[in-house]
Amino acid sequence: MTAVFVVFVYVQDALMNQYKLEEQDIKDVFITVDCPENHVTSIETFVTYRVITKTTRSEFDSSEYEVRRRYQDFLWLKGKLEEAHPTLIINPLPEKFVMKGMMERFNDDFIETRRKALHKFVNRIADHPILSFNEDFKVFLTAQAWELASHKKQGPGLLSRMGETVRTVAASVRGVQNRPEEFTAMIDYVETFSQKMGMLDKIAQRTVKEQKEYLEGMKECGPVYTLWSGSEDQLVEPLKAIAGCIDNCCKVTEEQVAGLSENQVPILHEYVLCAETLKAVLRRRDNIQAEYESKVDALANKKADKENLKHTDLSFVFGGFLGKNTEEAKQQKEQRLDCEMKELKEEIGRLEDKVECANNTLKVDWERWKRNMQGDVKSAFVDMADTNMNYYKKCLAIWESFLTSQKTDVHLEKDTDS
Repeated sequence: MTAVFVVFVYVQDALMNQYKLEEQDIKDVFITVDCPENHVTSIETFVTYRVITKTTRSEFDSSEYEVRRRYQDFLWLKGKLEEAHPTLIINPLPEKFVMKGMMERFNDDFIETRRKALHKFVNRIADHPILSFNEDFKVFLTAQAWELASHKKQGPGLLSRMGETVRTVAASVRGVQNRPEEFTAMIDYVETFSQKMGMLDKIAQRTVKEQKEYLEGMKECGPVYTLWSGSEDQLVEPLKAIAGCIDNCCKVTEEQVAGLSENQVPILHEYVLCAETLKAVLRRRDNIQAEYESKVDALANKKADKENLKHTDLSFVFGGFLGKNTEEAKQQKEQRLDCEMKELKEEIGRLEDKVECANNTLKVDWERWKRNMQGDVKSAFVDMADTNMNYYKKCLAIWESFLTSQKTDVHLEKDTDS
C-alpha cells in the first residue's frame, strides 16, 4: 500500500467519521468574524476583521485566540487549501468588488455583507473533517500579523510554482481520454446548476431592486395625501388615515427588503460563485487523470521503441559504416529505455494512487456539498416564503384596519343624521 493510498484511506475515514459527528451535532472549533476596522496608510487603505477562535482541540496550544485579518489573508488561506486539497470543495469567498465604484468597498453596508460572508467561509472550513485540520488554517486562526507574514514567505519557490503551472497547463491542453462516467455526470450537473442558480440570482436581485423602487414611490406618495387633506375639509381624516397607512406600509416594506437582501440574495449569489468553484475542482481532477494518462502513453511509446530495436534500424546500419559497434549501440539504447521505463512505471504507480485518491475524495465531498447546498437553498426559499407571507399579512392588516375605521365613521354619521 503506497503512501498516497494510505492518505486516501485516512481522508475517506475522516469524512465518514465527520458524518457521524454531524449527526450528533458535535463541534470543537467555534469561529467569529466581527469588528471591522478601516486602516489608512500612505500606500493603501484597507479593512481588517477580528477573528476569534474558541476550541477544545488538543493540537492547539490555547483554547482561545484573537487575531485581525484582512481580505487578502482569507484569499491566501483559500489558495493554500486548494493547493493542499485540489479535489476537496472549498466554498467561495465573497467577490473583491461587488458594488460599482472603487471607494464603495468601504461602504458600511458592503463591509457588513463581506463580514458575514467571511464568517460563513471560515466556519464552513472549521466544520469540514479534512480542511479544519489543515496546518495553514491553524496558522491563519492563531498567528499574529507578523507571524502570518513570515509564514506566507515559506511557501514553495518560484521555480516550483512555475513547474506545477506548466504541468497543469500541459494536462489541461491534452485533456482526458477516459473520464469516468460519474464525473462526466457531475460536470453536466454543475453546468445545469450554474445556469439555474444564475437565473435565480438575477431574479432575486431584480425583485429586491423593484421592491426598493416601489418603496421609494410609496415614500413620495404618503406626503401627497397629507397635503391633500389640507384642502379638503370633508376628507381630512380619511386622507390623513391613508397617509398613515402608507407610512406603516413603508416600514413593513423596508423590513421585507432587508430580509430578502440579507437572507435570500446572499445565499443564491454564493452558490453562483460556488458553481465556478465546482468547475475548477473538476478541472483539477481531470488534470490529475490527464497527467497519469500521459505517463501511460509515454510508457507505451518506450515499449514500442524497445520492440523496434529487434528490427534493423537504419541509424545503426549507418553507425556500422562509420565504424561503430552496432550491437553495443543497441544494448546502450535498450538499457537507456529500460531505465526510463522503470522510472515511468514508478511514476505511473504513484499517479494511479493519486487519481484513485482524488476520485474517491471528490465523490465523498461531493455528497457532503450537495447535502449542505440543498439545506441552504431550501432554507433560503422557506425564509423567502415566510418573509413574503408576513409582509402581505401586515400590509393587509394595515388596510383592513383603515377600512374598518372608515365603515365605523360612516355608520356614526348616518346615526347622527337620523
